Amino acid sequence: MTAMAHEPLTQEDVLLEGFLALDTPEGFRAELIEGEIVVTPPPDGDHEKYISRIIRQVIKRSRSEMDFSGNKGLKMRSGGACPKNHLIPDATVGPVELDLFGGADPWMPPEGVALVLEVTSTRPAADRETKRRCYARAGIPLYLLVDRDASSLTLFSDPKTEDYREHITLPFGKPLSLPEPFGFDLETADFL
Repeated sequence: MTAMAHEPLTQEDVLLEGFLALDTPEGFRAELIEGEIVVTPPPDGDHEKYISRIIRQVIKRSRSEMDFSGNKGLKMRSGGACPKNHLIPDATVGPVELDLFGGADPWMPPEGVALVLEVTSTRPAADRETKRRCYARAGIPLYLLVDRDASSLTLFSDPKTEDYREHITLPFGKPLSLPEPFGFDLETADFL
């Protein structure tokens, strides 16, 4: 019997291994986005205010009962030669009956996720572009972006390969219609 030679580690394998071994300081979060390790400091109060206002409405007003997780790690395939993306949305929402978060690993697959929410902070371009593409590739039906610099909300929908095919952007203060399984108008008057 001959011993099989181990395949050499690729640069992508080494990057993923290094990323998974990171020990970030308390409150910080590390993500692997299209081959780049991104470490983000703890959010400010306004960042958390937007998340709280949205999640409260999602839980109270959705037609289907929804569950959410703040800062849940999602592991998804990336395009090209990049290793798997490991993203941490500000909020991840899915139907309660799927029990997405019970017993989930720290990095769970995105199957069953109905919506991810991001609020822009220190790297707004990543939220506007890079993360959007990653969520679309993963087939997550809805991506809600709160853009603090533009004072607007954008709902991306209908994911197809590398991006979402549809989006609507409204300024803070205007209600944003969330489609099924949510089925309500998200009020944003208190975002002003």
